[in-house]
Amino acid sequence: MRVVIIGGSGHIGSYLTPRLVRAGHEVFCVTRGVKSPYRPDQAWKYVQHVVLDRDAEEAAGNFGERIVALNAQAVIDLTCYTPESAAQLAEALLGRLEHFLHCGTIWIHGHSCQVPTAEDAPRSPFGEYGIRKAAIEDYLLRLARTKGFPATLLHPGHLVGTGWNPINPQGNFNPDVFTTLARGGALPLPNLGLETVHHVHADDVAQAFVQALAHRSVALGESFHVVSAAALTLRGFAEGMYRWFGQEPRLEFYSWETWTTMVSEKDARATWDHIAHSPNCSIEKAKTLLGYQPRYTSFEAVQEAVTDMQRRTVIE
Repeated sequence: MRVVIIGGSGHIGSYLTPRLVRAGHEVFCVTRGVKSPYRPDQAWKYVQHVVLDRDAEEAAGNFGERIVALNAQAVIDLTCYTPESAAQLAEALLGRLEHFLHCGTIWIHGHSCQVPTAEDAPRSPFGEYGIRKAAIEDYLLRLARTKGFPATLLHPGHLVGTGWNPINPQGNFNPDVFTTLARGGALPLPNLGLETVHHVHADDVAQAFVQALAHRSVALGESFHVVSAAALTLRGFAEGMYRWFGQEPRLEFYSWETWTTMVSEKDARATWDHIAHSPNCSIEKAKTLLGYQPRYTSFEAVQEAVTDMQRRTVIE
């Protein structure tokens, strides 16, 4: 199949693009500029690169037609963040391809209610990112129902991979938290540390996209969660990482108001965003319909990333 992947050298694309090649597809990687992927792979020599500035092309009203000109049978969009962007591309592609796959987010659900959260749970997104992504999902699925647009949406959790910092047990991205754990220092957590995060390795997200292409007949017009098999509480996440470093857990718990005085404003904002959502999502639908089987647990994904952070001396 002739596949165009938009954003094919980013976090997910660095794993997905080579997987598409190995699955036998003819792959066109569309990127804003010439960028090295996060990980090397011999499959990249079989990829055809297309440089397109999405923002500039969309401003001129041309992006959809530029993608249409590549004559794809399938398009995978990893870089769409607004309903307007989704509409410009989908309307240009309507009736011109076999499969359109959009990368969403579990943030479409907003706060967790009944857990694990299934794909058909009511949407109550908050924050600009989640609200926009939920609107994109609604638009694409309506287009699938009313006009037969061949859309599939995959909703990843907190992405983990080598080359960037994963969410830590405080629910933010500060790599110093892992240094504290590695040295056996005391780690302050907000509240009781029972809020959740739900990681997923980028290669497992890549697996899900390839599986969705292979199971097109049951994937069309559907949304799927793509996360690890189980979410982690902040407390359990911290305790597990302490022990992985060979240390005994030393956790301290503070009220939210007190805890925010102990960290930077940036870290507090990130933590609040994650614990306010506290995602815990089901993957039964993806397992049943797509044959999705995550290779990595949340711990395994983070530990691989942290090992790479140690190699790059991001943490010591």
